[in-house]
Amino acid sequence: MRLSPLNQRRWRNFKRNRRAWWSLIIFLILFLICLPAEFIANDKPLLVSYRGELYTPVVKFYPETAFGGDFRTEAPYGDPEVECLIVSGGLEDCFDDPEGIIEDAQDGVVKGESIEKGWTLWPIIPYSYDTPVDRPGAAPLPPNEQNWLGTDGTKRDVMARVIYGFRLSVLFALIVTLLSSVIGVAAGAVQGYFGGRTDLFFQRFIEVWAGTPQLYVIIILFAILPRSFWLLVGITVAFGWMGLVGVVRAEFLRARNFEYVRAAKSLGVSNITIMYRHMLPNAMVATLTFMPFIITSTISLLATLDFLGFGLPASAPSLGELTLQAKQNLQAPWLAFTAFFTFAIMLSLLVFIFEGVRDAFDPRKTFQ
Repeated sequence: MRLSPLNQRRWRNFKRNRRAWWSLIIFLILFLICLPAEFIANDKPLLVSYRGELYTPVVKFYPETAFGGDFRTEAPYGDPEVECLIVSGGLEDCFDDPEGIIEDAQDGVVKGESIEKGWTLWPIIPYSYDTPVDRPGAAPLPPNEQNWLGTDGTKRDVMARVIYGFRLSVLFALIVTLLSSVIGVAAGAVQGYFGGRTDLFFQRFIEVWAGTPQLYVIIILFAILPRSFWLLVGITVAFGWMGLVGVVRAEFLRARNFEYVRAAKSLGVSNITIMYRHMLPNAMVATLTFMPFIITSTISLLATLDFLGFGLPASAPSLGELTLQAKQNLQAPWLAFTAFFTFAIMLSLLVFIFEGVRDAFDPRKTFQ
């Protein structure tokens, strides 16, 4: 798809802003690394070779019986007995002496007989966000070569939780911002374009709805319904769409009496076409100006709710829950440093990116 000359100039203006351009590159690299989190940090192997066949536990369920075990539950791949079953081809003696048989299998010979050795390919971080770490000592444990950022108060790997939490926070913010922007822009456009009683009715409704305490509503709903990602998205969108209404409404009120709008009406152009094609582009600059505030405030809101215990389920990989762990474990400074730098880097990059987008759409800078 070829960009129009106007959008090409906007893209060039964005790239001239070096801070925004490099922030976009760094953020995309971090997000693309965290997006396939299951392939970066997981307690299941990426690939297993067993008796000449390949298995993909990271994307498919395999019972322990598939590797010569006794149980139909999912194979605990980190267990020495299951590892012995894989490398030895399902030898029953693994349940008696797994470590000894694994050592023999390294040479391809067990009990004097040659075997076809199996193997497992693990992710870079062999822990998921909820995997307990098998390390001696009281939690939280400091960083070492096994856990790069240490463990939290329940012996879960902090690096794995940061990767999953970063992805969760960004996806939550993008989904909420997209849905809130669509609803807010549509509501503001209808108010500004039609005006009169329509505008008056919407303004009174927004005043009442904005006065509803969001935190109390979340507490009440979560006391009745189980906490979930999509429920929290719905509640956040229900209260977040009003942020863009005032800006879009003002732009449409200003443009509704322009000559080109009156000319389009006199020619019989539909109201939807006039609003979408002729008036909405004029409101996009003001909309994009407020976009970074919506995204950053959404991420902060999610972290705040998780910190207070009214956000995602306790087992979810939340950065807000990591902050709470830092507060509860002051003797483990790596938790506080990890939470601080994660939020600081993520929010700073997003603000710099949208500052560049705002300047690129600024009519005063478009034709430079």
